[in-house]
Amino acid sequence: MKRIRLFLANVGRRKVYYPQTTPPMGLLYLAAFLRDRFPLDIQVFNQRLSNCPNETVVREAIAFEADVIGLGALTPFAHNMRDIAQALRVALPHALIVLGGAHPSAAGAAVLQDTVADVAVTGEGELTFEAVLRAHVDGADFSGIPGLIWRDRAGEVIVNPGAAPQIEDLDSLPFPAYDLVDMKPYWRTNSAVAVPRRRYVSLVSSRGCPYHCSWCHQIFGKRFRGHSPERVVAEIEHFTKRFGVNDIDFLDDIFNHNLPRFRAILDLLLKKGIKVRIAFPSGLRADILTEDDVKALADAGTYYAAFALESGSPRIQQLMGKKLNIPRFLQTVAAAAKHRIFVYGFNILGFPTETEAEMQMTIDTACASELHVASFYLATPFPNTELYRIAAETRPESLANLQFDDMDCATMHVNVSDMSDDVLFRYQRMANRRFYSNPRRIVRIIRDYPQPYFLPMYLPRFISGLTRGLMGSR
Repeated sequence: MKRIRLFLANVGRRKVYYPQTTPPMGLLYLAAFLRDRFPLDIQVFNQRLSNCPNETVVREAIAFEADVIGLGALTPFAHNMRDIAQALRVALPHALIVLGGAHPSAAGAAVLQDTVADVAVTGEGELTFEAVLRAHVDGADFSGIPGLIWRDRAGEVIVNPGAAPQIEDLDSLPFPAYDLVDMKPYWRTNSAVAVPRRRYVSLVSSRGCPYHCSWCHQIFGKRFRGHSPERVVAEIEHFTKRFGVNDIDFLDDIFNHNLPRFRAILDLLLKKGIKVRIAFPSGLRADILTEDDVKALADAGTYYAAFALESGSPRIQQLMGKKLNIPRFLQTVAAAAKHRIFVYGFNILGFPTETEAEMQMTIDTACASELHVASFYLATPFPNTELYRIAAETRPESLANLQFDDMDCATMHVNVSDMSDDVLFRYQRMANRRFYSNPRRIVRIIRDYPQPYFLPMYLPRFISGLTRGLMGSR
């Protein structure tokens, strides 16, 4: 079989209020999986890391002489994917252009109607991309690949029936292909953790989340699948030795859903005497943790954790499908802070039917908590989410002008609530101002920040919430 030259790119540029950049874990797992099955030459390119213009991505693919091009993007950066695909179609007319990542799963058939790409992979990528490559090598069409979106020779966009297949045994996956990226630039760039200039490695230990939060993506499905504790610890040992680091970011959607597995991982780290620093920038659910669990996290080296409150209103918790136990959440946050884990909180304002009193409950709960820092986002209805469906029913006019181009989570200002824009944005400003103007909280930030010698460099990110609260968030 002829060697295939596969160019994989994570598409999108950094924004002022969304500067985080991580290794493109989806592409690294995909590359490792595919090269076990095909003779491949692979280049992985991360546009967010270099923050380069689209033309640079195109030049990289041309210089690599790519036969197959995979472009992945989140929805706010999908316009870059469209423009890059257009330029590549002209420059490399015979290359197969495949779209993937979160956006095709959200946009569905529209993702191809909006581009000149050949194929869009929805859901989990490995098995579907393998089937696409096999059909491409054999000169066959893509009609037999479940869940695939593709363009036939007449240019018609076709959505195959069925769901994209998922890998049941995650331990069967090879380690992510970190040999395809240079980690040093990542160590000089803001990561998913609000601590700069760290020598770290990102890992993903599980896929799928069983909860039904109305705003969340559907990439990995609602069934939790996790690596075994032995595999997780083996990856930690391997990559910390390889890169000479002792700092791990887990990027799971929900690392601790399976509590026996979660506890076994921490216990195995302690039994083997593995000394690492661990951060969870998104993937811990607070209300299912006990104080003993929090202590075990701290003992295993956890120094940073993000916990999502989202709403302080029990009614909104039920409505949006998260169903968080708020008192348990507050207990876990307090326990983490007691163990000097730096705690970041996520909050959302402006859900459909939410009242001013319920938004005030969210603000009051976050401000009374032991969170060190927090973000107050607005409820944003991404396509193919329950929140989008609800907004389409209750506030269709709010979706008419919803544009994701050049936007990010921190600066989207769509209003799907029953309140006026003035009221909603005023509460968002109030939340930031009140949370960050608490002198005790500022003292705790300074005392507990994981790398205090870098705090002067990173302070603008913490005080940006206060600044936006004083000057307005629009």
